[in-house]
Amino acid sequence: MDLRKLKTLIDLVSDSNVSELEITEAEGKVRIVKGSQTVAQAYAPVPAPVAAGAPQAPLAPQATSATVPAEAPAPEVSTLHTVKSPMVGTFYRSSSPGAKAFVEVGDMVKEGDTICIIEAMKILNEIEADKSGKVVQVFCENGQAVEYGQALITIE
Repeated sequence: MDLRKLKTLIDLVSDSNVSELEITEAEGKVRIVKGSQTVAQAYAPVPAPVAAGAPQAPLAPQATSATVPAEAPAPEVSTLHTVKSPMVGTFYRSSSPGAKAFVEVGDMVKEGDTICIIEAMKILNEIEADKSGKVVQVFCENGQAVEYGQALITIE
């Protein structure tokens, strides 16, 4: 893919509300994901089937990354607990738009306290803390799509 075209796609994603863009063309596939930093990944095209008996040259890896996110220093693993999403859906920090969030960083939560809502198939599911402690980090934003097993918050 042309580098100017790739740069234009990255700029479009970073300037819009789109969080992820994937484009497949004859010469390859590009996936751009917007987070704390924009990352572009290019994938090698799928090789065409080869006739039986014909020698096949090994493919060189063509995956590249425009930027590599820096790793944050790992906090003490033994004291932190991550609450993960039990389902696929849409994450909400509060019970209604404009309402106060269930939890903020620094809040103390007790086991069983509601920490967020995940909407799945038009049903609002309250997600409860499965451990008591202090909220250290909230990973998701209001209205963000979440996957099964995705980290929602970290409790210390």
